[in-house]
Amino acid sequence: MAKERYVYPAIFDYADDGISIEFPDLPGCLTCGDTDEEAFAMAKEAMALHLWGMEEDGDQIPEPTPTFKIQADPNQAVVLIEVWMPAFRDTMAEKAIKKTLTIPKWLNDMAEQKKVNFSHLLQSALKSHLGVVDYGQVIQRDKQAP
Repeated sequence: MAKERYVYPAIFDYADDGISIEFPDLPGCLTCGDTDEEAFAMAKEAMALHLWGMEEDGDQIPEPTPTFKIQADPNQAVVLIEVWMPAFRDTMAEKAIKKTLTIPKWLNDMAEQKKVNFSHLLQSALKSHLGVVDYGQVIQRDKQAP
Protein backbone atom coordinates (compact mmCIF):
# COMPACT_ATOMS: atom_id res chain seq x y z
CA MET A 1 0.00 0.00 0.00
CA ALA A 2 1.27 3.45 -0.88
CA LYS A 3 2.36 5.66 2.01
CA GLU A 4 1.94 9.38 2.42
CA ARG A 5 5.52 9.92 3.58
CA TYR A 6 8.76 8.11 2.84
CA VAL A 7 12.16 8.61 4.47
CA TYR A 8 15.22 6.91 2.96
CA PRO A 9 18.95 7.27 3.48
CA ALA A 10 20.94 8.66 0.59
CA ILE A 11 24.69 8.60 0.14
CA PHE A 12 26.12 11.95 -0.90
CA ASP A 13 29.48 11.33 -2.57
CA TYR A 14 31.60 14.49 -2.68
CA ALA A 15 34.07 14.93 -5.57
CA ASP A 16 35.81 17.85 -7.27
CA ASP A 17 33.15 17.99 -9.97
CA GLY A 18 30.09 17.88 -7.68
CA ILE A 19 28.01 15.65 -5.46
CA SER A 20 26.70 12.30 -6.66
CA ILE A 21 23.71 10.85 -4.84
CA GLU A 22 22.56 7.26 -4.62
CA PHE A 23 19.92 5.50 -2.56
CA PRO A 24 21.11 2.09 -1.31
CA ASP A 25 17.52 0.82 -0.95
CA LEU A 26 16.32 2.15 -4.33
CA PRO A 27 18.55 0.72 -7.08
CA GLY A 28 18.64 2.97 -10.11
CA CYS A 29 17.64 6.08 -8.16
CA LEU A 30 20.60 8.33 -8.85
CA THR A 31 21.09 12.08 -9.17
CA CYS A 32 23.66 14.77 -8.55
CA GLY A 33 24.16 18.41 -7.64
CA ASP A 34 26.83 21.08 -7.46
CA THR A 35 26.08 22.29 -3.92
CA ASP A 36 24.58 20.71 -0.81
CA GLU A 37 21.35 22.66 -1.35
CA GLU A 38 21.05 21.59 -4.97
CA ALA A 39 21.99 17.99 -4.13
CA PHE A 40 19.35 17.84 -1.40
CA ALA A 41 16.64 19.23 -3.71
CA MET A 42 17.65 16.87 -6.51
CA ALA A 43 17.66 13.92 -4.09
CA LYS A 44 14.10 14.72 -2.94
CA GLU A 45 12.88 15.00 -6.53
CA ALA A 46 14.66 11.84 -7.70
CA MET A 47 13.39 9.81 -4.75
CA ALA A 48 9.80 11.03 -5.14
CA LEU A 49 9.81 10.27 -8.87
CA HIS A 50 11.38 6.84 -8.32
CA LEU A 51 8.88 5.89 -5.60
CA TRP A 52 5.95 7.25 -7.62
CA GLY A 53 7.07 5.08 -10.55
CA MET A 54 7.27 2.05 -8.27
CA GLU A 55 3.77 2.78 -6.95
CA GLU A 56 2.41 3.16 -10.49
CA ASP A 57 4.02 -0.13 -11.56
CA GLY A 58 2.72 -1.94 -8.47
CA ASP A 59 6.27 -2.75 -7.33
CA GLN A 60 6.92 -3.61 -3.72
CA ILE A 61 8.56 -0.67 -1.97
CA PRO A 62 11.41 -1.81 0.30
CA GLU A 63 11.88 -0.81 3.90
CA PRO A 64 14.63 1.77 4.38
CA THR A 65 17.94 0.62 5.82
CA PRO A 66 18.73 2.20 9.20
CA THR A 67 21.43 4.84 8.74
CA PHE A 68 23.75 3.24 11.33
CA LYS A 69 24.00 0.16 9.08
CA ILE A 70 25.30 2.14 6.08
CA GLN A 71 29.08 2.37 5.71
CA ALA A 72 30.19 5.65 4.18
CA ASP A 73 33.64 6.39 2.76
CA PRO A 74 35.56 9.46 4.00
CA ASN A 75 34.27 11.58 1.07
CA GLN A 76 30.67 10.49 1.63
CA ALA A 77 27.82 11.46 3.95
CA VAL A 78 24.64 9.57 4.76
CA VAL A 79 21.68 11.95 4.53
CA LEU A 80 18.05 11.16 5.31
CA ILE A 81 15.72 12.31 2.55
CA GLU A 82 11.99 12.73 3.18
CA VAL A 83 9.27 13.10 0.58
CA TRP A 84 5.57 13.88 1.07
CA MET A 85 3.85 11.87 -1.66
CA PRO A 86 0.30 13.34 -1.77
CA ALA A 87 1.60 16.65 -3.13
CA PHE A 88 3.95 14.88 -5.55
CA ARG A 89 1.19 12.56 -6.79
CA ASP A 90 -1.05 15.59 -7.39
CA THR A 91 1.74 17.28 -9.35
CA MET A 92 2.22 14.20 -11.51
CA ALA A 93 -1.54 13.85 -12.09
CA GLU A 94 -1.79 17.46 -13.27
CA LYS A 95 1.30 17.21 -15.47
CA ALA A 96 0.49 17.88 -19.12
CA ILE A 97 1.10 15.00 -21.49
CA LYS A 98 1.19 15.06 -25.25
CA LYS A 99 -1.45 13.05 -27.10
CA THR A 100 -1.52 12.37 -30.81
CA LEU A 101 -4.94 12.24 -32.40
CA THR A 102 -6.41 12.09 -35.85
CA ILE A 103 -9.26 14.20 -37.22
CA PRO A 104 -10.42 14.86 -40.78
CA LYS A 105 -8.55 17.64 -42.59
CA TRP A 106 -11.72 19.65 -43.26
CA LEU A 107 -12.49 19.67 -39.50
CA ASN A 108 -8.93 20.70 -38.65
CA ASP A 109 -9.02 23.50 -41.25
CA MET A 110 -12.32 24.81 -39.94
CA ALA A 111 -11.16 24.68 -36.31
CA GLU A 112 -7.88 26.45 -37.11
CA GLN A 113 -9.78 29.11 -39.03
CA LYS A 114 -11.91 29.70 -35.90
CA LYS A 115 -8.71 29.70 -33.76
CA VAL A 116 -9.87 26.73 -31.66
CA ASN A 117 -7.53 25.77 -28.81
CA PHE A 118 -7.45 21.99 -29.39
CA SER A 119 -5.96 21.15 -25.98
CA HIS A 120 -8.55 23.17 -24.09
CA LEU A 121 -11.42 21.78 -26.16
CA LEU A 122 -10.27 18.17 -25.72
CA GLN A 123 -9.87 18.64 -21.95
CA SER A 124 -13.34 20.19 -21.69
CA ALA A 125 -14.90 17.45 -23.79
CA LEU A 126 -13.21 14.68 -21.79
CA LYS A 127 -14.25 16.22 -18.45
CA SER A 128 -17.82 16.52 -19.70
CA HIS A 129 -17.82 12.96 -21.05
CA LEU A 130 -16.39 11.59 -17.78
CA GLY A 131 -18.59 13.75 -15.56
CA VAL A 132 -15.75 15.47 -13.71
CA VAL A 133 -14.76 19.09 -13.21
CA ASP A 134 -11.20 18.76 -11.94
CA TYR A 135 -8.69 16.34 -10.44
CA GLY A 136 -9.85 17.10 -6.90
CA GLN A 137 -13.28 15.75 -7.80
CA VAL A 138 -11.69 12.53 -9.08
CA ILE A 139 -9.79 12.11 -5.79
CA GLN A 140 -12.99 12.64 -3.76
CA ARG A 141 -14.88 10.17 -5.94
CA ASP A 142 -12.13 7.55 -5.49
CA LYS A 143 -12.17 8.01 -1.70
CA GLN A 144 -15.94 7.45 -1.59
CA ALA A 145 -15.89 4.33 -3.78
CA PRO A 146 -16.29 1.04 -1.88
